[in-house]
Amino acid sequence: MGIRSSRLAKRAVLVLAIVVALAGAAPAHAAGAGPCDIYAGGGTPCVAAHSTTRALFGSYNGSLYQVRRWSDGATSNIGLLSAGGYANAAQQDSFCSGTYCTIVRIYDQTARHNDLTIAPGGGANPTADQGANAAALPVTAGGHKVYGVYISAGNGYRNNATNGVATGSQPEGMYMVTEGTHVNDRCCFDYGNAETNNMDTGNGDMDAIYFGNLCWFSPCSAGPRVAADLENGLFAGGNGSWTANTGRNSAFVTAVLKNNGTSTYAIKDGNAQSGGLATRYNGSLPTQSGYNPMTKQGAIILGIGGDNSNGSVGSFFEGVMTSGYPSDATENSVQANIVAVGYGKSVTFPANGATYRLTNLAAGKVLDAVNCGTANGTGVQVWQSLGNTCQQWRFNSVGANKWTITNVNSGKVLDAVNCGLALGTAVNLWQPLGNTCQQWAVIPAGNGRYELVVENSGMVLDDQNCGTANGTKAQLWMWLNNTCQLWAIAP
Repeated sequence: MGIRSSRLAKRAVLVLAIVVALAGAAPAHAAGAGPCDIYAGGGTPCVAAHSTTRALFGSYNGSLYQVRRWSDGATSNIGLLSAGGYANAAQQDSFCSGTYCTIVRIYDQTARHNDLTIAPGGGANPTADQGANAAALPVTAGGHKVYGVYISAGNGYRNNATNGVATGSQPEGMYMVTEGTHVNDRCCFDYGNAETNNMDTGNGDMDAIYFGNLCWFSPCSAGPRVAADLENGLFAGGNGSWTANTGRNSAFVTAVLKNNGTSTYAIKDGNAQSGGLATRYNGSLPTQSGYNPMTKQGAIILGIGGDNSNGSVGSFFEGVMTSGYPSDATENSVQANIVAVGYGKSVTFPANGATYRLTNLAAGKVLDAVNCGTANGTGVQVWQSLGNTCQQWRFNSVGANKWTITNVNSGKVLDAVNCGLALGTAVNLWQPLGNTCQQWAVIPAGNGRYELVVENSGMVLDDQNCGTANGTKAQLWMWLNNTCQLWAIAP
């Protein structure tokens, strides 16, 4: 061997040693790789990959989700700007122009076709769920406008006939990217493994990520927090109560769960815009009967509990489920990949402190204080526009897209009567109490119309029975994808 060949050989050995060392530190993946490429490199491939914002494989170039148009029932698949890239939001905007759209399918980007469609009824709520308002959650990713999935009370997705998802005591991992500011304390904003019959069939039959404020096993630290929904319990760690799981309320949150099915589970969270993951729990499975070993059934749910408990709210941008128990190094690389997306959100409407009239799209009438009342408990209705201050409402910000809505005439705020959680809960005027029963999110539906979502229940402001007569009551109802729940907000 000549001198030059010897040097080349030594250099090759050195390069190989560096590659091997790096491979031991974290899964190797190419530039432009997606989370599922990283999981595959770590030996725990994705068996389901869902996102309305981007490709989760570097080579993926198919559809991300499907929307249905209200005006004629036509559907359109929303794809990518380029292979491995970001959603083509302009495609949705064009298709839904002049009307409104619902997300009816979220495609699985793996070859297993584990797509999510609108969930059927179940043990907790026998009525089928509704699809999400397709325009409700505009954000940016990679510098591009995209849409997330905005879950209100009554929204949910499911697939009971999956391929390759863990069953029994098989190991699996999963993550989702959500919002730390769009939560409540109702059951259950989940993504992951659930029962195949829409019923609560017992301890250990689920393995899903939960995110929200619901404290199942007291005491809990202040939420919102990532927990493991293992059925009949949201486990913050250990046997349920785990105050070291201190939660995270950043604008975007990476929520991570893994479960080896026989002995161990781990919960992590991270700021999806910066930094790494924090391990909130890593230890033995719950010792209560049924959780060790697990008895996973292999359905996939989004936005609901395993028995179709659908009172929760939440946001979903992307998430995957894996075969096998991912390593910490793999999950760290996935978090870095998520941070590189640069998720962002800007809420510019309504203007803080501004006064508006709220016109119901179905009724053509404006939101009105009954008889211009000023007392606590004054009812709220729709009425023809009279141009007075009894029909004017001032929006004041109390947080990230959370508003109090004050009647200008009375100085009282729009309130869910007795903080009700039932369908048909009335709304009235009441002195400010600073609680979530008087806080509202303003959610775009497209074409200058909005849904108004009360924070405590996740239900929307609704024109009762779609009435068009003066005096029709305003109430709260789950999102139904109709014009009786849409409002024009204008000076």
